[in-house]
Amino acid sequence: MNIAIIPARGGSKRIPRKNIKDFGGRPMIAWSIEAACKSECFDRIIVSTDDIEIARVAEKYNAEVPFMRPATLADDHTGTIPVIAHAIEWLQAQGEIADTVCCLYATAPFVTTEALQKGYRALCDHADADYAFAVTSYAFPIQRALRKTANGRVEMFQPEHFSTRSQDLEEAWHDAGQFYWGRAEAWQAGRTLFGQRSIPVPMPRHRVQDIDSPEDWQRAEWLMRVLNQEDSNS
Repeated sequence: MNIAIIPARGGSKRIPRKNIKDFGGRPMIAWSIEAACKSECFDRIIVSTDDIEIARVAEKYNAEVPFMRPATLADDHTGTIPVIAHAIEWLQAQGEIADTVCCLYATAPFVTTEALQKGYRALCDHADADYAFAVTSYAFPIQRALRKTANGRVEMFQPEHFSTRSQDLEEAWHDAGQFYWGRAEAWQAGRTLFGQRSIPVPMPRHRVQDIDSPEDWQRAEWLMRVLNQEDSNS
């Protein structure tokens, strides 16, 4: 059985009520639920939340909220893996065995059905892998990154690459913050997402936007308008 778990706690600090705040004419979480539904990858789409209002919105958009997440897993310090493991264990207690579980973030309005399907195929094609998750490339070589010093100046993290041509530097990737397909036993064992047993699923940079601050939110709204305009023109 394939299960989508969408973590959506109610205590967002930097953007209050972020998971159900209006984005592009619908609650933010609705975009993730819709992509999951359209992908036809899942037997069940479950939202893990501690918040009644979020639960009601999730159900309105055709996700299930069969349990409320305990407060011990809804604070600012709880990571993703324990939340997904809790959902898997809840299912097991009901006699339902999940084989493959996809953690899909509630704040991923640019995730596509095709990307979710691609991630599932990647995991299925690699029997020795625990996870397959979305990544995208950095727009600038990380080897030429700068830090601000204590006296207000700058220095390179890797000064040995000051004169290295950008095209000669190794391309670097980062977590796209969208979805994480994983085997149920890997989630329950708490195995690391970023390791040798994970398959990267590359996403174009224009479909990736972290949304953790008001500035991120504004940029995401601009990006959504551009993408909608392109869709209209095509």
